[in-house]
Amino acid sequence: MTVFAVTGHMDLTDTSVLLVRTALHDLFAEHDGSELVGVSCLAAGSDTLFAEEVLAADGELVAVIPSRDYRAAKVKPDHAPVFDRLVRAAAEVVVAPFDTAGREAYEAANRVLLERADRLVAVWNGRPPGGKGGGTADVVLQARAEGVPVDVVWPPGAERAGA
Repeated sequence: MTVFAVTGHMDLTDTSVLLVRTALHDLFAEHDGSELVGVSCLAAGSDTLFAEEVLAADGELVAVIPSRDYRAAKVKPDHAPVFDRLVRAAAEVVVAPFDTAGREAYEAANRVLLERADRLVAVWNGRPPGGKGGGTADVVLQARAEGVPVDVVWPPGAERAGA
């Protein structure tokens, strides 16, 4: 059994979504679906692409929700149907013990991801942390410091929207 967790950018361009989806598909094709577990917070962008590809590979999905109000407070209307579908498809849903979404809740959710992970998949452009805490680069640095292997997925041509 291999447990992959994900961290990644939310703001991928449409072209990048296709590139990242293909790279994730190829990564998971190397694993028997019955031996594959994916852990994701199901945010729009990379987290969702990862979760969909885990399920497409016949893997098991674990959803980590940062707070009790996360769905109502942070999931945008255009992402809500996908978020809800993935929550229903998850074999396990872990809700962090926070009433409201915020930095502390996100950092706790990231802690759960790393505690469960054999490997971290980082859909990441390689740029350093932005200083806010809890971002993709922060999680990568934390994983590396803890000895969790990191698979960076950033195919040639991938870009963040507005970059």
